[in-house]
Amino acid sequence: MPIELPWPVNFITGALLFVLGVCLGSFANVLIYRIPRKLNFVNGRSFCPSCGQTLAAWDLIPVLSWLFLRGRCRRCKAGISARYPLVELFAGALALLSYAQFGFSWLCLSAFAMLYLLLVLAAIDLDTMEIPDGLIIALAVPALALIFLTPHADWQARLLTHGLGLIAVALPLFLITLFVPNGFGGGDIKFMAVCGAGLGWPLTLVAFFIALLLGGGYGIFALATKRLNRKSNFAFGPALAAGLALSLLYGQNILDWYLSVFF
Repeated sequence: MPIELPWPVNFITGALLFVLGVCLGSFANVLIYRIPRKLNFVNGRSFCPSCGQTLAAWDLIPVLSWLFLRGRCRRCKAGISARYPLVELFAGALALLSYAQFGFSWLCLSAFAMLYLLLVLAAIDLDTMEIPDGLIIALAVPALALIFLTPHADWQARLLTHGLGLIAVALPLFLITLFVPNGFGGGDIKFMAVCGAGLGWPLTLVAFFIALLLGGGYGIFALATKRLNRKSNFAFGPALAAGLALSLLYGQNILDWYLSVFF
């Protein structure tokens, strides 16, 4: 159960969690850069990707260093992508949204851990069109926690809901790949299996519906602007990650609204 806090404490706690999320977003940038390149992300100082210069501590202050340096390396003056501060701010926002939705609780911590990893996964898939198995294994930890922390009427309902979540989307995606080569990647299937088990089948279906809207919308836009042709592939992981994030935070609200309107 979330801990009820007085509003001043609630405000301060939210602000601190946002700052903590921004700081963790700095490490997310490390993961996004190093995991696809098979670099050690635990040890080793941060460095400029252009000139290789080791960065000083004052160059690593989340968001602020990028603004102070005007998006350029202090030594070689090469441009630093605006995605770095955006990822940091996004991680802070995810921490704040988790707290706003679930309060000060273990469920909040587990939800943020999943959202954080979804952010990293989406960025890597966008860059490489691959979902690393290591991230899927890491996602299994908060997914397992959500199985035990999400309220259910009884254990039978819990096992049924999350067991069906394991296959609700992953199995259809697997069957599609049997008949449509390169329809979906193996990473997408494993990704949805792990996250589906954590969310349960109703929220997993909501997540996939959102992902189809986002992915389909981007596909139509890309075709219309000739960024893609009919034979092109694009990373679907970011759309899946966005759908899962929205469903984790607001999926039950979406379901309640849908049922009240159509039933």
